[in-house]
Amino acid sequence: MKTNKLNLYLLIAGSFLISCTGNVKKSMQNMENEYEKGTFGYDLNYLSKKDSLIVLKSDDEKAQVIVSAKYQAKVFTSTVNGKEGNSLGFVNYRFFDAGIVDEHMNGFGGENRFWLGPEGGQYSIFFEPGKEQVYDNWHTPKGIDIEAWEIREATTKSATLAKEMTLQNYRGNNLQIAVERTISLVTNSEIATSLNITIPQNVQAVAYATQNRITNQNDYEWTPETGTVCIWMLDMFIPSDSAVTIIPYRTGDESSLGKVVTSDYFGEIPSDRLIDGNGVIYFKTDGKARGKLGMNAKRTLNIAGNYDPISKRLTVVTFDTDPKATYLNQEWNPDKDPLTGDALNAYNDGPLEDGSIMGPFLELESSSPAAFLQPGESLSHQHNVYHFVGEEADLSRIAKSLLGVELKKIKSIL
Repeated sequence: MKTNKLNLYLLIAGSFLISCTGNVKKSMQNMENEYEKGTFGYDLNYLSKKDSLIVLKSDDEKAQVIVSAKYQAKVFTSTVNGKEGNSLGFVNYRFFDAGIVDEHMNGFGGENRFWLGPEGGQYSIFFEPGKEQVYDNWHTPKGIDIEAWEIREATTKSATLAKEMTLQNYRGNNLQIAVERTISLVTNSEIATSLNITIPQNVQAVAYATQNRITNQNDYEWTPETGTVCIWMLDMFIPSDSAVTIIPYRTGDESSLGKVVTSDYFGEIPSDRLIDGNGVIYFKTDGKARGKLGMNAKRTLNIAGNYDPISKRLTVVTFDTDPKATYLNQEWNPDKDPLTGDALNAYNDGPLEDGSIMGPFLELESSSPAAFLQPGESLSHQHNVYHFVGEEADLSRIAKSLLGVELKKIKSIL
């Protein structure tokens, strides 16, 4: 009799467990189906299957930011309106879903990622010594490409992550580097203070500051003879047919400030895609034509933006620069002077000659000065991202204040 009762209890319990498991699976499926592709909720669910994410969020959970330790301390994406809001960063689903490991670069995406430069030239950390600097020989260092980072500290407001790596440069020297990176959510009141603006009542915002530090762990100084690195921040956003990157710059003679812009990284950018407005550069970022530009530290005003009237998004990035410092040349050409390079870059993705494309996406980038460091010495670089979403008239006040131009002009110029 006792055995029969026990069997009955086990049968009931088993049925209950199966029912609960089925409900959990159904609940998870419903949760995933609740958010359309393109929303923050969709990306949160999608990326949660890849990593145990760190999610920074405001008290009302409208402003949210996804950080991943497994994927090199990337900020993958953000939103101004919670899970139902648009996802503002570029997530490369196609690459994730392919499930491959690329020997050159693993393009998972991410609206803010930490890299190290230079990419090419005499100090390159992407090419082995003596190898021709062409795509077949180009390999992204694993510490900034596929290896996980350590979480030092994480809350709903900030996260600190770290990584140690040894990188061989084109001169054959092994640079031992310790990296620490903190991503901090910035509140609306802090946005207003740091940018010296008033956020219009109907504008939604999300922002975060990234403080990035590298330390020389070698027992020798990094010099022009040994070669060195720089901190390189890259922001990947979603393009549109109407999106335009806006870069205000310092006007003046080339003899003292250098050329306004370098526009031939991947061939000269056509004039119908790049316009010099005498103090402001306008760059069409529709994801349909590959092009990259650069600006030196004497010209840049430490700020750049991108406006997309279709999604009603204005993005602004700010970053550290030092006009008196040395910046590294990142071109794939070891014959070029390695000590003359850009502090700011902007990129528009587009198809390669064979028709393939990684994105499409657009990028805003900043670099630190060259890290000529003594053993144990550190260099830091701050790079901040601000997204504003709202109606054109409201966003135009922000653009005018920060970028020196109204959105009506931005829409009409390209």
